[in-house]
Amino acid sequence: MNVFGISLRKPSFGELTAATVMGIGCWMAAVGLAKASGHGLTAVDAGALLVVCVWATVGVRLGVRFDQGPRHLAVYGVIGAVLLGFYEGALAVAL
Repeated sequence: MNVFGISLRKPSFGELTAATVMGIGCWMAAVGLAKASGHGLTAVDAGALLVVCVWATVGVRLGVRFDQGPRHLAVYGVIGAVLLGFYEGALAVAL
């Protein structure tokens, strides 16, 4: 499948699981660094950061690599914005 001329691949279940675990690990490190530096995150900010970290790691497994040029960056930005929009919408419904 192609999106904006980018050939996407179908990762295995193990690859998706590993990418998700790596995204959560990166999120934990970022939250820890923010807390250690005195810039505490609210729960809403931490949730948004989690969405972005997991998308970044899963996106690489799907074949979207931000170091491959402007099309890849555009896909990262658009999908990240859509995911954050869904997150904000879910927060608006839940709160």
